[in-house]
Amino acid sequence: MKVRKLIDSFNYAINGIIHSVRTQRNMRIHFAIALCVLTACFIYDISKIEFMILAVTITMVIAAELINTAIESAIDLTTNYYHPLAKIAKNAAAGGVLVTAINAILVGYIIFWDKLSNITYTVIGRVKDSNPYIIFIVLVMVCLLTIVAKAIFGEGTPLKGGMPSGHSALAFSLATAIALISQEPLCILLSYIMAIITAQSRVDSEVHSVWEVVVGALFGTLVTMLIFRIFS
Repeated sequence: MKVRKLIDSFNYAINGIIHSVRTQRNMRIHFAIALCVLTACFIYDISKIEFMILAVTITMVIAAELINTAIESAIDLTTNYYHPLAKIAKNAAAGGVLVTAINAILVGYIIFWDKLSNITYTVIGRVKDSNPYIIFIVLVMVCLLTIVAKAIFGEGTPLKGGMPSGHSALAFSLATAIALISQEPLCILLSYIMAIITAQSRVDSEVHSVWEVVVGALFGTLVTMLIFRIFS
């Protein structure tokens, strides 16, 4: 029962993110910029410390926008007429988002400006010799794109049902990343077997339909291949 409540809490939290992406224009802008920044991490020589700073900055902006959405919804629920305090609350929440956005611009300027003249497109070779955190960037981008897709289709919940299957997308994304990096056929075969087992479990548990699982698998595979190939 406790495990079920924990899963439900995650489900509600992710559902809040999807609702914000679906209904808030600024949240969609933040997600698009976050994807662009993560993509830029492939183009530029980003260190671990710089990536950590970027990750914290992106998280702050998205979290601030979520809080702003929550405050606006709560005020609209309790106030159906103009009130100066409601205006102050909404303006202050929007101001918090603006502060984090300005901070994000400064961080991006400091990290990327000196690297603009040193763009390199030898990403695939670098990934093969790089630290595992590069693969984490791919998985984060697949997660963000999956959330956007769920928000567009508006079906199911983040952790149960909906188009496409997020578990299948992540499983096949990881398997594809391993296939692009590893040169061991057995390792590649085992990776895809595990991905297929993950997808099959979603169908057996009646959380997703076969079509949703297939689309999720194709989505994760194609996005990962595109990310690797577009900068090769």
